[in-house]
Amino acid sequence: MTYCLGIMLRQGLIMIADTRTNAGIDNISTYRKLHVLAETKDSYVVLASAGNLSVTQLVLGMLSEGLPSRNPDDGLRKVQHMPTMFQAAQLVGEAVMAAGAQLKPALYAAGVSSGISLLLGGRIAGGPLKLFLIYDAGNFIEAMGDTIYFQIGEVKYGKPILDRIIQPSTSLNDAVKCALISFDSTMRSNVSVGPPIDIFVYRRDSMAPGFTIRLEGSDPYLRSIRDAWGSALHKAFQDTVPGPGWKI
Repeated sequence: MTYCLGIMLRQGLIMIADTRTNAGIDNISTYRKLHVLAETKDSYVVLASAGNLSVTQLVLGMLSEGLPSRNPDDGLRKVQHMPTMFQAAQLVGEAVMAAGAQLKPALYAAGVSSGISLLLGGRIAGGPLKLFLIYDAGNFIEAMGDTIYFQIGEVKYGKPILDRIIQPSTSLNDAVKCALISFDSTMRSNVSVGPPIDIFVYRRDSMAPGFTIRLEGSDPYLRSIRDAWGSALHKAFQDTVPGPGWKI
């Protein structure tokens, strides 16, 4: 299991992913799930992944090497060659379908779950900043209107704080803080999600590469989030939220 989160705000884009993978309670390891697909002067595209690791790695390999064009003379197609983020999402969806066709029959026969889901975010050729959720069938939706964040993986524990806090006008700093509280709540309730946590922040009006950082489990800010949030919840429960007032 894993947890990845993408948030699209007026100020920019945030993508965060944990790194824990497990094939049972006694086989836990670390694997990067936030991947840079394109990094040029005016393009920066990032992919977050959840689900079957072998299928995800095959998708990433296909995208790295390039997918064949319908016209062989056109060469291989890569994310950085796409003119728009929409066409980049189409290319990633095509890779998901191709990887599934190659691996899923054998995985199904072995009784292994083969599903994956992906978050694709960034900009291409100085175009608009975009965030997409790409499903296991290769289809996708875009963050727009009332939908400003996507979660994949273990989503239920971290969702309540996002629903209460995140708005289009939320600042990048506040959104990162809220996102890390979302991750802390998830890690508290599910040991299959854990640090290190990779963070990517891209300011909407910037053409510079996005800000990236990895937080280890011992990171002071990550620890302060855990301690302060736990203390605040306990205080609110004891001092702020009224009891039912019933005679029990």
